[in-house]
Amino acid sequence: MKEVSLLNQPIRYWKRDCTDQTKIENFLAFAKAGFLGLSDEHQQPYVVPLNYVWYRNAIYFHGADTGRKCDIIQQNARVCFTVSEEYGTIADPVPASTDTAYMSVMIFGQATRVAELDEATAALQAMLEKYVPGYYDQPLAKQHVAKYRSSLNSEVAVYRIDPEHVSAKENPLNRERAFYPGRKVQMDVARHGSTHT
Repeated sequence: MKEVSLLNQPIRYWKRDCTDQTKIENFLAFAKAGFLGLSDEHQQPYVVPLNYVWYRNAIYFHGADTGRKCDIIQQNARVCFTVSEEYGTIADPVPASTDTAYMSVMIFGQATRVAELDEATAALQAMLEKYVPGYYDQPLAKQHVAKYRSSLNSEVAVYRIDPEHVSAKENPLNRERAFYPGRKVQMDVARHGSTHT
């Protein structure tokens, strides 16, 4: 398997910068949805929410072989794929310090349609194992992938994004400060002696 260094461009709020490659890869492996950012020939942004799988150091996604997404990728294969998970709200007596716990990863690279049936089948198998682990008692057959047609008679198109640059940010949840319904600022002021400003 090819080693990919997840390089990080400096983040303005450096305290949120995440450079732990293992943490980034584990996050990408388990997060459920990502957002594919595209730009057409008129520089019009187009962002599509997708299921995906982090497999062999790349992002894989699939869909119909026709449509706006495919058309834009043919025009401009440079993409940004963003994955973000929210872990709760952090309460603070100072309104400007109220915050959100999260992790997010942005992957910049090129989207390439997978031409090899073996690679496409393996990526789709990895996606099944991610979203419905243990459900199927046999692996996905290459013939199924090759012959599949949707109700609109579309073939399945599998794409791979090889990361050229990765940027990751995180803000872990402080459980002591986690907001919950019924929590009031007076409770925190009384507990910590903070002033509400």
